[in-house]
Amino acid sequence: MITDIESASPALCRLQLGSELRQLRLNAGLTSRQVVRKLLWSPSKLTRLETGENAVVETADVMALCQIFGADAERTELLMEYAAVTKRKRDWWQSAQYRAVITAGFKAHLGLEATASAVQKYESEYVPGLLQTEAYVRVIHQRAHQGLNSEEIDRVVDVRMTRKAVLHGKNPLKLTAIINEAVLHRQVGGAEVMRAQLAHIVEIASAPNIRIQVVPFKLGDHPGMNGAFTIFHFRDRIALKPIIYFENLADGWVSRHEGDVERHEEAFNDLEALAPGPQESLDLIKKAMKEL
Repeated sequence: MITDIESASPALCRLQLGSELRQLRLNAGLTSRQVVRKLLWSPSKLTRLETGENAVVETADVMALCQIFGADAERTELLMEYAAVTKRKRDWWQSAQYRAVITAGFKAHLGLEATASAVQKYESEYVPGLLQTEAYVRVIHQRAHQGLNSEEIDRVVDVRMTRKAVLHGKNPLKLTAIINEAVLHRQVGGAEVMRAQLAHIVEIASAPNIRIQVVPFKLGDHPGMNGAFTIFHFRDRIALKPIIYFENLADGWVSRHEGDVERHEEAFNDLEALAPGPQESLDLIKKAMKEL
């Protein structure tokens, strides 16, 4: 439960609201189909509410759901306040400046990242976004999004740099990043850009909320070989269960399915145990810098 709603972000209010609405529905013994039939909604509308995907939540929609679920007056008022926050405030990535260069899937990622207390990230192909330098980001997006013009690329880079604020401040995000050794040797943007990128990782790894490990080639086969993934964890572990995020060339998407979460948590824990510790991993990064 959010203790200070007025200072809470819209992203957190949407996520908390969606989780509590879903729990109320389950407690009432209702399926999604039954609810949307009662309200004459599309199935996707209820799904978006329960997953916190809507930028704005209408208080009238929350009231209607609370009545169907039999929520008491106190709970109804609280959920209405969550919805009201989404109408009064906007998350920074919802501004017109960024809207055109952020996909729907990545908006979901930004919302989860902004509200999570801890992130576990395995990356096999490139440096994780929160650890990237501006030059590295620019090269990646010039190659991956060749349809974007220079102004749009600037906006994408700005998004990447702005989101790194979650690593700083009063309650910084706890980031545990495990990187395939191949990432260290792939010269994105050439030797100079890559050397600066690796130096940045070494520097930022000294922060108490950041842990970085490298999966070396000599380890052979390992639990991360099926691809990159991100696990988001939240302070309210009862109401907000961990969520998995995946990404490909088309877009990104999330999974809340308990089986998916368990498999990826197990894979990450295994990678953490198999990979060298942070200090030895930093030595691998410094060695790659010297080779450049």
